[in-house]
Amino acid sequence: MNPNADFYFDKAGKWQKETETLRAILLDCMLTEEVKWGVPCYTYQGNNIVLLHVFKEYCAVLFFKGALLGDANGILVQQTENVQAARQMRFTNLREVVEQESVLKSYVYEAIEVEKAGLEVPKKKTVDYAIPEEFQKKLDKKPALKKAFEALTPGRQRGYLLYFNAAKQSKTRESRVEKYLQHILDGKGLDD
Repeated sequence: MNPNADFYFDKAGKWQKETETLRAILLDCMLTEEVKWGVPCYTYQGNNIVLLHVFKEYCAVLFFKGALLGDANGILVQQTENVQAARQMRFTNLREVVEQESVLKSYVYEAIEVEKAGLEVPKKKTVDYAIPEEFQKKLDKKPALKKAFEALTPGRQRGYLLYFNAAKQSKTRESRVEKYLQHILDGKGLDD
């Protein structure tokens, strides 16, 4: 146990028993406990394997490369459609944690083998994302904008495309595009 992670379990509120039990299970898998992104992170030889985190309705173990796991039990959850690699194993009470201990351990050991093998989740490329018509018009009219957008990292490009496409109405997409034109021209990402 890493004492730097104790704070997380002390503030886990209604999920304290579940998270403490999950912590013990994960440590029993010979993982190293660290704190990353403000939550307990469990690593194997310096490589991230799982995170432990709590939400309002459940607590979860998040497998960094969960998309590569066999998931024979069909229990891994993709948080949103845009999450490419990570998958969660969710728990809503202590009984579930206890009942699923052997399954959780088998998934952890499989995740360690995935890491040892150096496997990577194939990521979608920017070209796999639709460019909304409202943004495409701006790109066509302003060569400097097109050049600036193409100079962004693929992650920043995807961030903009996801954000622009998330708007249901054309007016909202136009507004979003307009708001971030200068950001793109400045070489900044959506949250920079």
